[in-house]
Amino acid sequence: MHSSENPAPGSTAATPPNAVEATVPAVSVAMSVYNGERFLDAAIASVRRQTFTDFEFLILDDGSSDRSVEIARHHAAQDSRLRVIARENRGLIASLNELLAAARAPLFARMDADDVCRQDRFARQVAFLEANPDHGVIGTWTEDIDEYDRPFVTHAPEHPITFEEVLAIIEQRSPLSHPTIMARRDIVRAVGGYHVAYRHCEDYDLWLRLASVTKLANIPERLLSYRHYAAQISNRHAFAQQYGAAVAQLAYRERQLGRPDPTEQMQQLPTVEALDRVFGTPGLSRQIRDKVARGAIYSRDAMRGAGFALLIGHVRDGGNGRELWRTVMRLVLFGMPVRAARLAIALLLRI
Repeated sequence: MHSSENPAPGSTAATPPNAVEATVPAVSVAMSVYNGERFLDAAIASVRRQTFTDFEFLILDDGSSDRSVEIARHHAAQDSRLRVIARENRGLIASLNELLAAARAPLFARMDADDVCRQDRFARQVAFLEANPDHGVIGTWTEDIDEYDRPFVTHAPEHPITFEEVLAIIEQRSPLSHPTIMARRDIVRAVGGYHVAYRHCEDYDLWLRLASVTKLANIPERLLSYRHYAAQISNRHAFAQQYGAAVAQLAYRERQLGRPDPTEQMQQLPTVEALDRVFGTPGLSRQIRDKVARGAIYSRDAMRGAGFALLIGHVRDGGNGRELWRTVMRLVLFGMPVRAARLAIALLLRI
């Protein structure tokens, strides 16, 4: 408990960063790092500069081979709120669940190793959750930047503000930007944290599960600079994200109908061919194959990997049209002439 001689949690006059905190902090900030040295210093510094100061900052290095651990420990030596955990590589979902288990505070905030917080981010989110006890998760809008801190133009819609707006779009797309969120720790733990099967879309699956037990919303202010660059995970695993999101939506509908989620205990998602059997609904495999294939045709990585097989299956199911013929040319431009020829033959056989 704070004595009358100590400032209240979150006060700008709170205990200096180098003082040892004997009390449970108000917020646990969780950052998983894997070979993130390029942007890590700025990301950590932006958390340390928060006007809301009553937090612990857990940084888990997931087996980096670069200077990430050295950078994190350099900051920890200057700021007792930081705790560095270094171990072998286990992947992002294992790291997030470990951070969730280690968090001591009642509020759990996410932060990525390549983004930058605005100084009042935590203050604004803590104030929102204190004023809205029926809300379990609060995100924020983001400012998009590139690898050189310059504005990055996107055409993505803004994230919804109210819970009613969240529910209106949650079955179509993610309603929250993962590195912006602050959540009530016990609610996240109660729904099982991050599910291992939903690799590369673990956050969207979590929002879908949380939406059934609490309210989610966003502060319409750009309280985090979200960085875009070629090597980031969301660019390298776009196809896996699309497929995982489609399966997460199926699981959400099962729960909404009062049925068990068949993916809850899975270590990996079922193949598209197995969806009819897993969910007990004929036609799901074809529906998801067609949906994901239409999104995969624009991705070089998807067409180089599993997305192409899905696309051929979509054509065999009856898929045709101008956009698929344009994909033949797109594959040539992607440097995949053999796959372009295979797609053209599959389309011709449909005529």
